[in-house]
Amino acid sequence: MGIKEDVEEGVENNGVREPLISEHASNKGHPWMVYFTTLVAVCGSYEFGTCAGYSSPTQDAIRSDLGLSLAEYSLFGSILTFGAMIGAITSGPIADLIGRKGAMRVSSAFCVAGWLVIFFSKGPIPLDIGRLATGYGMGSFSYVVPVFIAEIAPKELRGALTALNQFMICGAVSVSFVIGNVLSWRTLALIGLIPTSVLLLGLFIIPESPRWLAKRRRGKEFEAALRTLRGKDADISQEADEIQDYITSLEQQPKPKLLELFQTRYLRSVTIGIGLMVCQQFGGINGICFYLSSIFELAGFSAFAGTVIYACLQIVITGIGAALIDKAGRKPLLLISGTGLVAGCIFTAAAFYLKVHEVSLEAVPALALIGILVYIGSFSLGMGAVPWVVMSEIFPINIKGLAGSVATLVNWFGAWLCSYTFNFLMSWSSYGTFIVYAAINAVAIVFIIVVVPETKGKSLEELQAAINV
Repeated sequence: MGIKEDVEEGVENNGVREPLISEHASNKGHPWMVYFTTLVAVCGSYEFGTCAGYSSPTQDAIRSDLGLSLAEYSLFGSILTFGAMIGAITSGPIADLIGRKGAMRVSSAFCVAGWLVIFFSKGPIPLDIGRLATGYGMGSFSYVVPVFIAEIAPKELRGALTALNQFMICGAVSVSFVIGNVLSWRTLALIGLIPTSVLLLGLFIIPESPRWLAKRRRGKEFEAALRTLRGKDADISQEADEIQDYITSLEQQPKPKLLELFQTRYLRSVTIGIGLMVCQQFGGINGICFYLSSIFELAGFSAFAGTVIYACLQIVITGIGAALIDKAGRKPLLLISGTGLVAGCIFTAAAFYLKVHEVSLEAVPALALIGILVYIGSFSLGMGAVPWVVMSEIFPINIKGLAGSVATLVNWFGAWLCSYTFNFLMSWSSYGTFIVYAAINAVAIVFIIVVVPETKGKSLEELQAAINV
């Protein structure tokens, strides 16, 4: 069956189905509900960034108030990642079982509970329990939000709307860093309740994913949700038929188990999804992000000034990437991003090489700053958001929960491994560390060229049918 432009289905009038538009009316409807639904969903992304950005500005205050040792606070900071791994493993099956909205409610509940436990904590154990709970919510949000947005968005808006996920994460991290230096750590924990509260309220208004409803054979709700998203003046008949036909064909296939994901039919999409997560995380982003202040200090540049510049640049470039993703395409942004990551690592490696060998020491701070800014600007342009966009697009709906969970788990494992090994690598060789990251990012460029397809401008059904053959 040919895949044509997304359209909406008509309603029945005295038993006869009629389109909701006349011959002269616009066929695209009014996507304001898509925008509103996306804004509600990315409150989960903002919560993700709030969780990730909490520990950095609060370290001294929490250690002082609760008398924590450095080891105890390090456990508090790192246990977030373990919670995220658990969230990644369970979020896909939960989203498949109770819906994308249901999964976001579960994630929100964990975050609310976690923040309240942190707020009332008077010792390290409840502090760690609260942090683990927020980590679970964060890991679950990292999967379900981009998947939900991809499933509700028209193909011409899908890339930009899904990329908004990464923009909100970056914005929340930066806001947490700034206000965390002004507010107390307990007040900052209460601030973390705001995005989840907005999300929970919004979930009562926005529709469920039409594709999930179709998979669950809830036909009337499926059509109602699709009509709500596409607008009352749009004809949804063709899009609805395409979704239903595709899901019907998938239901004829046996439900895959974990090892069956690596069968020939699904191997390419799984390779793309997991491979992009490896490229994103093993290129050094979390090591550099988590230890940014120490990198600047080691290079002789102001840690505060460097961090502020870093945060501002990250937000701006992420916004530019979101605006370009549906025009330039996913693959070009990934290639430009990968090239910039290699360049940024080389600049930073050169700075530390000069410092170690005591050559042109006056150039070291500026060269390190340039390298880090080129790195984060390049990451924000493509490698930060695009892997999540592509992951949300390529898996057919019958394996999306399982395959998405595996890809998200790989992402969080990579985040932990990169942040855990960074200090060991820097102790081995400061400039060697960035040479290793440059080499990994160079391999990522080759992977993108050879394996990753362009997904711009294609419906999910057309794209998944082409990849999973």
